[in-house]
Amino acid sequence: MKIKVVEPVLKANRVMAEEIRRYLGSKGVKLINILGSPGAGKTQFIKRTLEQLENKEIIGVIEGDISTTFDAEELVSLGVEIVQINTKGACHLDARMIKQALEQMRLDGKKVIFVENVGNLVCPAEFPLGEDLRILVLSLTEGLHKPLKYPLAFRTSQVLILNKSDLLPHLDVNPSIIREEALSINNQMRIFQLSSLTGEGFSNWMDYFQNYLSTL
Repeated sequence: MKIKVVEPVLKANRVMAEEIRRYLGSKGVKLINILGSPGAGKTQFIKRTLEQLENKEIIGVIEGDISTTFDAEELVSLGVEIVQINTKGACHLDARMIKQALEQMRLDGKKVIFVENVGNLVCPAEFPLGEDLRILVLSLTEGLHKPLKYPLAFRTSQVLILNKSDLLPHLDVNPSIIREEALSINNQMRIFQLSSLTGEGFSNWMDYFQNYLSTL
């Protein structure tokens, strides 16, 4: 009986992810990997971010889903270049998929590629994509203790978006506890509490992102 070992798969992904990072770096492009559970508001977060940018031509988007193009269709009206990846069952994007998507994208003039990963807090955390920044979108409706239940996703992300703050009056959840738990795992994490739907608190995130763009 053959014994299958997963580690070579993870290693091969890391090697290709590093190749992607170097390739995009040579083009002056940064990759931002956006993780989150299904329904966390990743697409709406990307959409509102793009809406507030004057120059959208510097942004590209790679949309990852198991099936359908619904999320990509949400962004089409903004005029950004979008490449759709349907994984046909896989619970995450991997570096090979990103490499193929980048081959379909015009990189000249771009500064940032947003990657909306498949909705999941487990598998996507295991597979780097060559990103320069990893953002974790967590809906406050998901309740407490997610940092402790899914530590790798929080440990490997530089930014945490506590989304759907407009629903707080209807929730039995304390964002301060989520912050404390997240920082206990990753004390370098930047945390923004906001509503991608209403725009509440979004200016703080945009200040951070505009400053990030200014360094490119």
